[in-house]
Amino acid sequence: MLIWGRGPKSIFVKFSASFLLVGLIPLFALSLFSVRTFSGYVERYTTSNLQQMVLYMSYNLNSAFNQYNEVSKLMYTGRYEGFIESYSQNQTQNVNELERINAIPIDSFLKTVLFSDPYISSVQFVRQSDGKMYYQERGNRSLNNDAVPAARWLAEMAGDPSKVAIFPSHEDSYFYGASRRVFTIGRSLIDTSGRVTKEPKVVGTLFLDVDTSLFQQFFRELSLGEKDELYLLDGSGRTYFSNQPAGREESALTGDEQGEMLVLSEAIPFLNGQVIAKIHRGNLFEQLLSARTTVYIAIGMCAAVMIVMGAWFSRRLAAPIREMIKQMAVVESGRLDTQITVNSNDEMGRLAHGFNRMVERLQVYIDEAYVAQIKQKQSELNALKSQIRPHYLYNTLEVIRMNAVDKEAGEVADMILALSNELKYVIDYGEDRVSIASELAHLQNYFYIISVRYENRFELHLDIAPDIDLDWPILKLSLQPMVENAVQHGLRLQGKGTVGLTIERKEQVLAITIYDDGVGMGREELARISRLLDDPQAPSKNVGLKNVHERIRTSFGENYGLTISSREHIGTSITLTFPIFTE
Repeated sequence: MLIWGRGPKSIFVKFSASFLLVGLIPLFALSLFSVRTFSGYVERYTTSNLQQMVLYMSYNLNSAFNQYNEVSKLMYTGRYEGFIESYSQNQTQNVNELERINAIPIDSFLKTVLFSDPYISSVQFVRQSDGKMYYQERGNRSLNNDAVPAARWLAEMAGDPSKVAIFPSHEDSYFYGASRRVFTIGRSLIDTSGRVTKEPKVVGTLFLDVDTSLFQQFFRELSLGEKDELYLLDGSGRTYFSNQPAGREESALTGDEQGEMLVLSEAIPFLNGQVIAKIHRGNLFEQLLSARTTVYIAIGMCAAVMIVMGAWFSRRLAAPIREMIKQMAVVESGRLDTQITVNSNDEMGRLAHGFNRMVERLQVYIDEAYVAQIKQKQSELNALKSQIRPHYLYNTLEVIRMNAVDKEAGEVADMILALSNELKYVIDYGEDRVSIASELAHLQNYFYIISVRYENRFELHLDIAPDIDLDWPILKLSLQPMVENAVQHGLRLQGKGTVGLTIERKEQVLAITIYDDGVGMGREELARISRLLDDPQAPSKNVGLKNVHERIRTSFGENYGLTISSREHIGTSITLTFPIFTE
């Protein structure tokens, strides 16, 4: 009741009431919470279901491999199809001389094994002594002996002949006619009769080609889509079977950076490997995405309603603002006798009342503004006068220089020109930071006057690193005081010498070193000057050094400034450091 009672007086309350009527905030909160909760539940339930199916499939695959392993052991056990025990038989004599396994001909044994399981498509037996191959094939296809990769298979099994070997899926193109997709199980026949030897006595090797359609009956339960992937891997990462083309099988162990695939895996102990299923999330949660889209459309419609209502309210509230803008334009044209009619007591009414008072006070302040403008004009005139005085000095120096040139006093003319350039540089009250090139030009003008003054007994050498950009800014009037200090306190006392200046870059610090081969300083004097630089309150006769040091630290920070090193009778070196501004 309190809110509605204040409603006619507050625009904020009007907007708040409109927003609450629309109910956008509760709708947003409830919709997002519902979508997140429902989506999370569906995703967890679906993922759990798929994980159970993959677990069941891995169990069936492991059982199938164990079954074919038992079939390969028939050469030893003889418990299949009524065979007798064969552990004590001389298998070497049986295979090499009698061409038998378990007291029956090899071909009959292979045929019995072939028809023991509907997925065994062919059986081969390679005799160890002479490499002779016996085979039986379910489709009565002829065998191309030269195409059988028996040598490669036997080489892989040679390391552990007593262990069963499983070779990844491949085409049985070594049979004439249409090829099948199979995987091969290999087991060596070892003669266990007689004395035990260090190396197993292998008399032959049995190979079973199993049709990969065996896997389809297990994988069919997952109802894989076109974008889903399935891989059967051993412990080394080799692919035994995949529903992907041969060129894409290497993606089995790669990650899913984009998060588009749901990756599920279960171990297959017989292979020491795993079965990996990559399910495309878009297909798996297609209906969930449809429900999300519906909710988002509803939210969008509500947002549109809010925009329409906001525009309607804005139009109503903009009318008094437009009236105020119109009256402001009248005041801007110079008419100060205008007033806005106050029709309400809300924020807009108080704003109109304030505008009326402002116009009234503006009329009072206008006279003060005229007085302030007159004072400003007077200040500008004074500033112009201050500019005219150095300009008059420059013109006077130029007249003197031209007179010297006319009298053929070239050296005097050059000194006047250098002095004029120095005065322009020093008196210019512009930026406190200048380019390196400008500061070097000023330094060379100064040193020219010094050289003439002391009859060229002093030399200036510049050494600038190639990676230095002369447009980089440094502190104005920072180099000339250092060179002047070197001449006055170092070189002048010994009569002649050299001042050197090097500029180099040390990471993001610009280092400028001014050195001389003058008289130098002792340790006590050097320590005293260093203490004076670090103590801003200490008085010092070295005004130039202290001034430049404090200006650098004030402009660029405590990490920059100047450092001094000196040795008596050898010379003095001063290094100035500045930050590098590349822009």
